[in-house]
Amino acid sequence: MRSFYQFLMTFRGKKPPDDQSRLADWVFFDHDFPKHSSDYDEISNYLEWNSPFPAALAVFDELWDKYKLKEDN
Repeated sequence: MRSFYQFLMTFRGKKPPDDQSRLADWVFFDHDFPKHSSDYDEISNYLEWNSPFPAALAVFDELWDKYKLKEDN
């Protein structure tokens, strides 16, 4: 199973950026993000303390659902 970070990187670099690509770009440059994690609670807690923009947690939840659907198949 690939990490959430690896999944998230597929959303980087969108022009013009949307919230999903903004989160992916921010995570790419955040050296403390738990890049090897596939644990919802660990990533969610990290984003709660280090949220890069107001809607980041909602965007994370949307992307987490996509991640789980893709990884569970």
